[in-house]
Formats: sequence, C-alpha cells, structure tokens
Amino acid sequence: MDTMPSETVELRGHIIDSLTLPKVLDQILAAGGQFEIEEVQIGKRRTDLSYARIKVQAASEAHLDRILGLLKAQGAQPLVHEDVVLVPADMDSAFPDDFYSTTNLQSFVRWRDRWLEVADIEMDCGIVVDEERGVALCTPMHRVRKGDAVVVGHLGVRVVPLERQERGELFAFMGSEVSPERPKGAVIQVVARELEEARAAGKKALFVGGPVVVHSGGVEPLVELIRRGYFRLLFAGNGFAAHDIENALYGTSLGVRLSDSVQVSGGHRHHLRAINTIRRLGGIRAAVEAGVLTSGVMRACVTHDVPFILAGSVRDDGPLPEVVSDVLEAADAMRREVRDVHLALVVGSALHAIATGNLLPATTRLVVVDINPAVLTKISDRGSFQTVGIVSDAGLFLRELLAALGGGR
Repeated sequence: MDTMPSETVELRGHIIDSLTLPKVLDQILAAGGQFEIEEVQIGKRRTDLSYARIKVQAASEAHLDRILGLLKAQGAQPLVHEDVVLVPADMDSAFPDDFYSTTNLQSFVRWRDRWLEVADIEMDCGIVVDEERGVALCTPMHRVRKGDAVVVGHLGVRVVPLERQERGELFAFMGSEVSPERPKGAVIQVVARELEEARAAGKKALFVGGPVVVHSGGVEPLVELIRRGYFRLLFAGNGFAAHDIENALYGTSLGVRLSDSVQVSGGHRHHLRAINTIRRLGGIRAAVEAGVLTSGVMRACVTHDVPFILAGSVRDDGPLPEVVSDVLEAADAMRREVRDVHLALVVGSALHAIATGNLLPATTRLVVVDINPAVLTKISDRGSFQTVGIVSDAGLFLRELLAALGGGR
C-alpha cells in the first residue's frame, strides 16, 4: 500500500455533523481508492469547527487525480498548496483537454501565490484566468476564445462546501429524500417567509414557470404575487407565455375553458390565434399598450416592470416575438439576470428547472415544485445542492403560497 501514489488532503469546518467526513471517506472507497486518517480534531461544542487530515492512495497517478477531483466538491484541500496549471485555449468555443469542470460552490484558484475567487460561479463551466487584470472567471464553453488561460487539472483549486443550516430552516432539507409525504404546509410557510424577507430587504426573487401553471389555475395567484412585488424576474418558455395569453384572450388553456374545465369547440386553435394576435401587434408590450392584452401573467410583468426571458425550443409554435430562439443567447440572457437573485421558485417546468439550477451558485435558494417526484430528484442529482423539492400541483401550490402571504393584502 505504501508504494501506491498518494496525496494528503485536509478538511475543516462542520465536517462531523454535516456528514462531510464520512462522505469523503465513502467517495474514496467508491472510486476504488484507499485512505488513512492521519489526524482528527473534533469540536466539542455545536459552534466549534473540526479538522481532519487524510492520506488518499490510488493505483496510479491518473486514478489518484480523478479521486482528488471528486473530493474537491466536499471541500477537501491538498496539504501542500500549488498554483493552478494554466493552458492557453487553442481554439474558440472549446477548452483544452483535462480542463477543470466547475461546480456551483464558491471556488478559488491559487495564482502567483495568492487566492482569487472565481467570479460568477456556476456548474459545468471552466475557469479562465485573466492574467492582465488578475481575476478568475467562470466561463461557459461557448465563450472561450483562442489564447484564454484555462485552468486544467485540480491543482490550485479550492472549493468551499455549503455550511450547515440552522435547524428548522427550509434549506436544512437540502439533500434529503424527495417525498410526497413531506409536510407541504410547513415548507410553504418558510417559502413565504423567505419571500417576505427578500422583498423587505430589496433582494430579487425569480419565478420560473411552465405551461402547467396556466393549465392548473395558477395565473391569478401568480399575478397577485407579481403585483405585490414578491417576484422581480420571470423565466419561462414560449408555451407558458402563449397559454397565459390564450387564457387572457379566450378564457382557455389548450382549448379547455378554465372556468369549468370544458373543451371548447375549435379551442385547440386558440393558442395559435393568441400567438398570431401578439405577432400582428408587434409583441407583448405592444399588445398591453394597445389595450388588447388586459389580464394574465405577461401583462402583469409589463405593467409592474418585471423583466422576463422567454427561452425557445424546437417545438415552439409561432413563436411569440419576445422568445429568444437561439438557446445559447437565451442562456446568456438568463445568466446575466441571475447574478443577484436571492431566491428562485421553479413551478412545473423540468427543463427550466435544470437550466436555472445550472446557472445558480449554491448560495442561492432554489425551490422546485412539481407533481412528479422524479423531476425533483433529477434536479438534486445533477448537482444543485441547494434545491428544496416540493411534490405538489402547480396551481394549488401557488394558491397556498399566496394564502400564506396574507391572501390579497
């Protein structure tokens, strides 16, 4: 065992009660490595920090490198600090081989013997060091330009794990099993409190929605939440906006009258007629100003100055003029807006939940509501550590959330 390649790493913080230490040891074994705990110091009080020094061994240098890369997300740091390895990108829109792939946790890189915090951190990107300005930037693949100094390997990269949450707080549920049996009322009360605190502090809350919000009768409570200033940003797709406008113009969604759930004759064409109306008027804002669009979520966004980004897909009808059909442009537009978001609430949209979760740093609260538990599990499995999943009907959840915030006050 002593002849195997090895490296010693350190863990600091609440590594016992947050289960970070057993997670690290389990990851080493699961990846085929071995460990030796050289030192452990356990805090005696709840507020005390703990420390562990662990020798990690593997069958080869490459195998060891893979294991150490996995341990980064748990906050394990090499005992001996080295500067990052930088390799110039040899072409636009692609990283060099062995580039460091980011998580959404706060990250630092050691460059010229000092630590630089990586700006605008999000998962599944790379890190570019601007050597002239002395800054490290989290960079999506399509934004890389030939000659950029890209971090490769894991040397000189430090990741800060999420701190333990206070008992009773909503986000103490992070990483827990998604279950329809979770007490929704208590969780909704905490979401309401988070929204109240964010509004009072002038912090931005983001609403992300799918068409099911309209189908399930969630328009009225969402409009009221926007009117009262709880949400200052909206992400959605063409379907959400189209069916919201269909409901405003025809009282239907997917041709079904929402007042009594009756399928209207010829109603399957209503969403196309709604899109056509908006296109003929020149857009959603123009339709509001013309007095044609007099209700609904999209009107509320226009009248209450709430920015919205509608990201397109290959299946869009129309689409509406405001829809950003280039997915890279749409992602970049969303990326620019999420930097100062305090809380994101995603209701009934698996694809937008994944996209938004990918863009958010781990410090941003993320609540995902869906009737399908598999959607919630998928979001957490993709690495959005901060996700709280709620299994619920979209319309019912929004009505209960509004009630928890005092109804129509």
